[in-house]
Amino acid sequence: MKRRDLLSLATAPLLAACGSTPPVPMPATPHDAAPPPPDASASAASTPAALTPPALPPREWRAAWVATVANIDWPSRKGLSTDAQQAEIRALCDTAQRIGLNALILQVRPAADALYESALEPWSEVLTGTQGRHPGYDPLAVWLAEARLRGLELHAWINPCRARHSTAKSAPAATHLSRTHADWVRRYGDQLWIDPGEPLAAEHTLTIVRDLLTRYAVDGIHIDDYFYPYPIQDAAKNDIEFPDDSTWQKYLAAGGALPRADWRRDNINRLVQRLYAAVHEVRPGTRVGISPFGLPRPELRPPGITGFSQYDKLYADVELWLKEGWLDYLAPQLYWPRAQAAQAFDVLLQAWMALNPLDRPIHPGLFTSRIDATPQSWQPDEILGQIDSIRRLAPGSGHIHFSLAALAQNRRGIADALRMGPYTAPGP
Repeated sequence: MKRRDLLSLATAPLLAACGSTPPVPMPATPHDAAPPPPDASASAASTPAALTPPALPPREWRAAWVATVANIDWPSRKGLSTDAQQAEIRALCDTAQRIGLNALILQVRPAADALYESALEPWSEVLTGTQGRHPGYDPLAVWLAEARLRGLELHAWINPCRARHSTAKSAPAATHLSRTHADWVRRYGDQLWIDPGEPLAAEHTLTIVRDLLTRYAVDGIHIDDYFYPYPIQDAAKNDIEFPDDSTWQKYLAAGGALPRADWRRDNINRLVQRLYAAVHEVRPGTRVGISPFGLPRPELRPPGITGFSQYDKLYADVELWLKEGWLDYLAPQLYWPRAQAAQAFDVLLQAWMALNPLDRPIHPGLFTSRIDATPQSWQPDEILGQIDSIRRLAPGSGHIHFSLAALAQNRRGIADALRMGPYTAPGP
């Protein structure tokens, strides 16, 4: 499923039987060939004490995602000239500053590719239309420079598990993982995925992050809700199993004893844990952010909250990451209106705050792009009301808009409403 196109499933009966229902639009132990510990809890228990997180931002954190996959936010289309791409960067940064944002989260590795100079992965096709073709400049360097000129933080958003998006058109470059390490890659539906159970693939992702942080002074590393993929279904509406039989069998042959679902969660847990440690080792002070699907695991939800279970379907144990301190801020995607009782915004915000024993900042993701030209569009007051809820329930925190395009286009006056309303002052 495409990111952020799952909102309509939030109350779908086909997932109700799982005790679970998604929105439209986020480490110390080496994960090598050795078998995991006998159970997931043992792995967590052996983790060193959580690293001291960087200092909190001095103001309310007002951010927006800049999605590059499928040219959602930037560049506006493939094949723009270098000058046109850079003009769009400046215009988007101007928009962020004018409205009152203080941070942007730029997607720099959407599908095992790069929007920056990399000797490890090919240039993304969203730039030129051809994967591997040099765009004539370094986009991340320009984004960093333009953000700094305007006092904006810039966080680098990577996708650790996606290898090819459904909208990709050009052939994979010779240096793409699907060609250099085809044994790490699985086809699932109309996309390609890096198998989280492949130890060398996880190591490659960490190498990517270390390389990026060594050369670019970004303020954060950010991952979203794509771990194991959202399930696709057959004609009978049954979930199709992710095709990781080969890695599962290797794990069992090496003496692994976890049930398959716990093994998948352990693969993701280890990646998140090691990512956190690597970021703070290479560039201390950089913040690690994760923006998972917005519902906690079923048994930890408040009464009346129902829907999709990322714990059971994406194998993402977000509550464990909060408990262990493997992130510096959490941005749950709370992409539902306040009046939707089964996914009530205020109730979910309070639930995530209660699951946060180390008091990490909670910066909810807001579905600002749901404001559009359709009859089903949200009104700007929904977003303004959600910001008011965050300020009441989590004072001094912040939020993230998905995505910057909705603000740049000032859909139904949302940018003006923010600038002249809750963003009038620098922030509480």
